[in-house]
Amino acid sequence: MRQKIIKSDSEWRNLLTPQQYHVTREKGTEPAFTGKYWDCHDPGVFLCVCCGLPLFDSTRKFDSGCGWPSFTAPQEASHVVESADLTHGMQRIEVLCSSCDAHLGHVFPDGPGPDGLRYCINSASLKLEKKQPV
Repeated sequence: MRQKIIKSDSEWRNLLTPQQYHVTREKGTEPAFTGKYWDCHDPGVFLCVCCGLPLFDSTRKFDSGCGWPSFTAPQEASHVVESADLTHGMQRIEVLCSSCDAHLGHVFPDGPGPDGLRYCINSASLKLEKKQPV
């Protein structure tokens, strides 16, 4: 099991841009259709912007029309944690990085994959490690 990454508030602020900090550490959301990866089709692996843990593979990314990057499943189930989110008068399932507890987005039961899930993830919580051509 991976050791939890714990940093002080000031360490996170020094590591992240203001938007990345707001999304990942304050559970914020970027506006729809504005994030770096919502319309990205590059092959690669999406890492946690805070700690570098591999979270989602581009082969599981799809266009859901919601304005945020959407995936059918995480790269490894153990790399994300799901938690009940009852904020804003809604019942949702929050998705967090299992290594550093960064807020990534939410998962919904309306996806096209074999499990019918849509991981709706903020671009600001991700960093794409592009696959090199062979």
